[in-house]
Amino acid sequence: MLQEPAPRYQGHKSYEYLEPHSDYRVFALAPELGRVPEHDLGLTDAQRQRVTRLLTEHVAISLHEHPVILPEDVRELRAYNRTARQRTGYEGLSRSGLTAVFDNFMAGASCVTSENGWKWNDLVYAVGMRLSDVYQQDYVTLATSLADIHAAKRDGRLALVAGLECSSPIENELDRIDILYGFGIRQLGIAYSQANMLGGGLSERNDGGLTHFGRRAVDRMNKLGIAIDISHSGDRTCLDTIEASRVPVFITHAGARSVWDTARMKPDEVIRACAERGGVIGIEAAPHTTLSEKHPHHSIESVMDHFTYCVDLVGIDHVTFGPDTMFGDHVGVHDTYAANYAHDAGNRPEHPRVEYVSGVENPAEAFNSIVGWLVAHDYSDDEIAKVIGGNTVRVLEQVW
Repeated sequence: MLQEPAPRYQGHKSYEYLEPHSDYRVFALAPELGRVPEHDLGLTDAQRQRVTRLLTEHVAISLHEHPVILPEDVRELRAYNRTARQRTGYEGLSRSGLTAVFDNFMAGASCVTSENGWKWNDLVYAVGMRLSDVYQQDYVTLATSLADIHAAKRDGRLALVAGLECSSPIENELDRIDILYGFGIRQLGIAYSQANMLGGGLSERNDGGLTHFGRRAVDRMNKLGIAIDISHSGDRTCLDTIEASRVPVFITHAGARSVWDTARMKPDEVIRACAERGGVIGIEAAPHTTLSEKHPHHSIESVMDHFTYCVDLVGIDHVTFGPDTMFGDHVGVHDTYAANYAHDAGNRPEHPRVEYVSGVENPAEAFNSIVGWLVAHDYSDDEIAKVIGGNTVRVLEQVW
């Protein structure tokens, strides 16, 4: 199920204030709505009404998304990204029920000047172009504080929190963290799978932990008020970052290795350490990540196996959701950028391949389905309010 379009959304499409074919290259884009069949949770009318009420009454924050629209033909993805004009899915977001979304800008795929991603100039393109369009409409608004998120909820808008899941573009320039803060960035990842100047990535055979420069970077993020993400960092680097930070850190999008044994998932030790320092784990739903032995065919049921495990492990106050979705063929993105993202590294258990993750395929449906699942499984209003946004707000009160 989807929510009715937010009244504040007036139909804006990305870059419609420019001249197509003249000011920018035109691509046939994937549909924001109805690309795949709706997942049937078997909800009654009363349960559907409760889902709508919960999303209306409470702050709902997706801790990690890429709410861009991909080309309909994924073979055009690299050409599309080279133009630096990735389209924001405003219509889909208007049906999501979300108050705020942590938007991570596809920076690793913004290959404008380099085919290898994660370059400073490409990052500036990715953030600058997207925000230039955000400022041309009145529904999605850049949020740089909790006050902005609460104002968005009050005014019927959707708050976009600018984040990056990897600090590789700062290279060894500490002041670039300040520059990113000045651009509106309020969340930074330490490393994305491959090691960088800050620390180890999860695809590396050996993780040396947080470097000296990485500790200085963590300190600078703490001083500025930038939330730290360790989702793609190696286990040792995760633990070092949790220890080094003076405020809680986020695992914005991952799952439990005890449920699905891959490096992309976090071991109990890291999840516990994050929670013990007040942090939160956001449960991931990107294709072929949060699988489970009980549900190896990736769907919302697999995702929620990780949710229930983490709640049992560290308590409901330390779990939320970072579905990590986009509008279009996410599997095609992974196939296209496997080497850039180090998705071709490491061993993975055998599992069925899926074309999409049923129930959490895109940002429009993700939280509708998640709340629907929680309602169907008799979670209380208070419990649901915590895991869809309240836990994130509590951490941000300390971090920002």
